[in-house]
Amino acid sequence: MFRSIKDIQGYKIVAEDGELGKVAEFYFDDELWLVRYLVVETGSWLLERKVLIAPVALKQPNDEAQALPVKLTTEQVKYSPDIETDQPVSRQHEIALHEHYAWPYIDRLGGGLFQEENFGMRSDSVVEMIRANEQSVKLNGEPEPQKQAYDPHLQSSKEIIGYHIHAHDGKIGHVEDFILNDDTWAIRYMIVDTGSWLPGRKVLISPFWINDIEWAGSIAHVDLIQETIKNSPEYDPSEPIQRDYENKLFEHYDWPKYWL
Repeated sequence: MFRSIKDIQGYKIVAEDGELGKVAEFYFDDELWLVRYLVVETGSWLLERKVLIAPVALKQPNDEAQALPVKLTTEQVKYSPDIETDQPVSRQHEIALHEHYAWPYIDRLGGGLFQEENFGMRSDSVVEMIRANEQSVKLNGEPEPQKQAYDPHLQSSKEIIGYHIHAHDGKIGHVEDFILNDDTWAIRYMIVDTGSWLPGRKVLISPFWINDIEWAGSIAHVDLIQETIKNSPEYDPSEPIQRDYENKLFEHYDWPKYWL
């Protein structure tokens, strides 16, 4: 099921023996475009701490109660490693977190394997693509990436929302929200508010159509032109995204479909 990230913000995280807190934001991988962690504000029961929950711990969402049940106990969360969420999450903290919960750990920079269960997935073409890329690197004899103290590909949804989107021939708007698949926790689309350039319209852009991000300038460049975006299939935020609409969208932009 497709969901807006902003719609999930504020959902309660419910452990097996009580409520843990509420979803504040998401940390995602800006190469895989997969949610790696939900950032949860625990409130007064845990001295206002923020904790990270990986999608692999989630159960089926309860939309009526606006809750995300998790396969954890309050005791496990209480004694989880303390992580400063206003600072880059270090590799050591990630390892400690995954060891504490017995979650599989993805060492992005150390050559670790990408396994579907690491993301709580059943299957996803993005992971297969990364596996193929890694195999290509090994065959070509290129050096493995140098280890760093933190993963530079781990980004905050709160930080990226508001980034300006530029086509080859000019600005098209800014990132208003993300659309993810709650079965795989893959980010499928950015909702772009086109502002004065295309008044009254919002458009969907796949994050895989981004060819460059200027982190210092908060700008993402997409491999598209304004005219193509202007004539893209109309996106109605009040309607659920169906496969028929996705077919039209990808055919319009002449990009490979991720589900094939």
